[in-house]
Amino acid sequence: MDRVPLERKVLSENDRIAAELRARFQEHGVLCLNIISSPGSGKTTLLERTLAALTQRDRVAVLTGDIQTENDANRLKRFHFPVKQITTGGTCHLDARMIERHLADWKLEDLDLLFIENVGNLVCPSSYDLGEAAKVVVLSVTEGEDKPLKYPSIFFKSDLLILSKIDLLPYVPFEINAAAENARKVHPGMEIVKVSCQTGDGLQEWMNWLGERRKAHKALMETASR
Repeated sequence: MDRVPLERKVLSENDRIAAELRARFQEHGVLCLNIISSPGSGKTTLLERTLAALTQRDRVAVLTGDIQTENDANRLKRFHFPVKQITTGGTCHLDARMIERHLADWKLEDLDLLFIENVGNLVCPSSYDLGEAAKVVVLSVTEGEDKPLKYPSIFFKSDLLILSKIDLLPYVPFEINAAAENARKVHPGMEIVKVSCQTGDGLQEWMNWLGERRKAHKALMETASR
């Protein structure tokens, strides 16, 4: 079989499973967010700060993906929420089958919010629907402000851009306004939050965005159940 038809077949199967996952998330009122970035942008640190700001009443869980090691899961488990590591063994993205398999022994009725931390990569994860309600892309100031133009697919498909590590702005040649402008060239309606997990700047804006999404999701679920 030629490569293109094979890729279409793989993506078609992935989309089928993702649709089933999305239906299950909606049935149980779970808001699922797929967090995507290059390696080292600060996804795990952002999740650490997020989990630290939540309480056990929030009913949150995390699936975190990496090619090797369980380092990220071990960092996140100390906040006492359900966490699982998905080790892909070489695959540069998570797919819907991996999510389905790792959710098998979790009761979705016990969750309100599911974070999926994807493998560090701006290319492959953009092609794979995981059943999420929204994608969130993280871009650190240690990267180029032209990343949205170089990798437009993931910026176009993401609802929120988190510009991370802004405490480093005095020390790196990064034009943050240019990065935001480039992102909105690709996705004019994109929301943007600027964050430093070290100083705490912008974290409340991220938590506010998260809170608004949770409220909107809950209202949508209540409307759908009537």
